[in-house]
Amino acid sequence: MIGERIATGVLRAAAGLAATAGLAAAAWLLAAGPAGATGEDPAWSHVQRGSQGAPQPIGSYSNGCIAGAVQLPPEGPGYQIIRLSRNRNWGHPDLVATLEDLARRAAAAGLPPLLIADMGQPRGGPITDHAAHEIGLDADIWLRLDLPQIPRDQRETLKPDYITGPWTDHIPPGALSAQQALLIRLAATEPLTERIFIHPAIKRELCAMSWDDRSWLGKVRPWTGHNEHLHIRIGCPSGSPLCQEQAPTAAGDGCGADLMSWFPMKPPVPRKGGKPYVPPPMPAACRAVLTAP
Repeated sequence: MIGERIATGVLRAAAGLAATAGLAAAAWLLAAGPAGATGEDPAWSHVQRGSQGAPQPIGSYSNGCIAGAVQLPPEGPGYQIIRLSRNRNWGHPDLVATLEDLARRAAAAGLPPLLIADMGQPRGGPITDHAAHEIGLDADIWLRLDLPQIPRDQRETLKPDYITGPWTDHIPPGALSAQQALLIRLAATEPLTERIFIHPAIKRELCAMSWDDRSWLGKVRPWTGHNEHLHIRIGCPSGSPLCQEQAPTAAGDGCGADLMSWFPMKPPVPRKGGKPYVPPPMPAACRAVLTAP
């Protein structure tokens, strides 16, 4: 999810703060620990299928798991999943339905098949290169929109199109196409979408565009690293008492001080000394999910 791979616990804390506050001030957390690839727990990544029973997200987006997850099929009307070998096309049925509906709407609007990247692991939990995606309610969709349906093996080696650099303030003229902007709008207007994470400069570009309705822009939250994909997040489904809700987004289109606080963008400097961040333990209920049939 994040181009600069920082220590797992630091990323989790930063993502959690970003999800609730959506402020650039949260970026200081990215500098709190040493650089390094985010880790996954083999106990979670090696499980090949979801657990039996009713779907149930447990914990928070950045610290939890999911029981009863289902798979999004490898391809369908208006979409194709990339890098199927990673086995990360799992999520809550509401997320699967949201992605399928978005793909149908995108196809009806004339967009090429969507390239759906990581959703979550079969039972959620810590996942390499992500600070969230742990409870089956997150999915990444590439902004690349130039491919027809292609064979599964060819999707393993695809490369994304980067709109701008991870810590770059500006977007080159024409780098964000009308089709890409439309895709972001369609994702944000899905009924269950609570947030779309996108690079701050892309958000600023969207804010500068003329829209007949700007209400959806408030769901588009600036967060660095999302310079080649959008991250769609749905809310806790009804009947999920163990799912930790996010704070609601602020009123308005989010194109004011909240957005501008990101600029000028500068890579964080790792903090030296002090105690290392220790991530919180996973919810106790996740132990049963991991070992369930």
